[in-house]
Amino acid sequence: MIDRRQFISALGAAAALSTPALGLAQAGTTRIIVPFGAGGPIDVTARILAEAVKGSLGTVIIENRPGAGGNIGVSATAKAAPDGHTLGIATTASHGINPWLFSKLPYDPDKDFAPVTQMLRVPNVLVMNTQTAERLKIRSLPDLIAYAKANPGKLNYGSGGNGSAGHLAGELLKHQAGIFAVHIPYNGANPAQLALLSGEVDFNIDNLASAAANIRAGKLVALAVTTAQPSAALPGVPTIAATLPGFEIDTWWGLVAPAGTPDDVVARLNTAFGEALRSPEVKEKFAKLLAEPAPSTPAQFAAFLQRERGKYQRMVQISGAKVD
Repeated sequence: MIDRRQFISALGAAAALSTPALGLAQAGTTRIIVPFGAGGPIDVTARILAEAVKGSLGTVIIENRPGAGGNIGVSATAKAAPDGHTLGIATTASHGINPWLFSKLPYDPDKDFAPVTQMLRVPNVLVMNTQTAERLKIRSLPDLIAYAKANPGKLNYGSGGNGSAGHLAGELLKHQAGIFAVHIPYNGANPAQLALLSGEVDFNIDNLASAAANIRAGKLVALAVTTAQPSAALPGVPTIAATLPGFEIDTWWGLVAPAGTPDDVVARLNTAFGEALRSPEVKEKFAKLLAEPAPSTPAQFAAFLQRERGKYQRMVQISGAKVD
């Protein structure tokens, strides 16, 4: 029979053994910082991936850090320990637009991150309120351009705010088409879409995942997609580039680690997430969001990020948008 002192000693030994095990379990948890709120497309796709890689990476948790156009969450990723247990989402805004839009950023998009893999791409689409399109007899992008040239300043378009992807795309459209339309910024993409649905604005360039339901319902008419190639999700809808050569914009996001994360750790993460992105289950779930998985090597994603920064530098300059 064990006496009281032996029992306490045994408890102490058990605690000593269990503490390192607990530490290892915590160290083995991977977190993905999503720089936007819960429930949006970025958050949903991150959760899909977190579930898909649990067999290879173990527990993966999602931490939402919204605010400042994504800058708060992205900065938190940059400042995390480079040990492979913290990843973040790099987006069109954080790594393409914001470096030129904001006079000062709390992170360096080039030096503060180790690219892991691109996750996906989602087309953007030029949409009009169906009733407005019928009233103005606009059935295509050439019709829109012709109307704008014949009626200077009578068209307007909405976006999720100054410097948003929708704003920059609209300004690039105006620049390449040689037309003028009044930009009306809203406090987010959802209010901008509501303004379009109510007829408050004439057209938007919106993310296809956001616009698709209203296109299917007949409330919006899709005039063209912004990608270089037509979208399988919108058969028969041409590209803007078919009318304005060289026009190419889409929405994308991917995974980055803090700079200094060892190459072998980045490679292991790339393999795990790449396999998940190529799996039929993830492809099916992303397809429901009208998103196309776009796995890449770290080097490919790094090169892609550099190209996007260059592209959006020109677009921000054309728009004249600035945030101090």
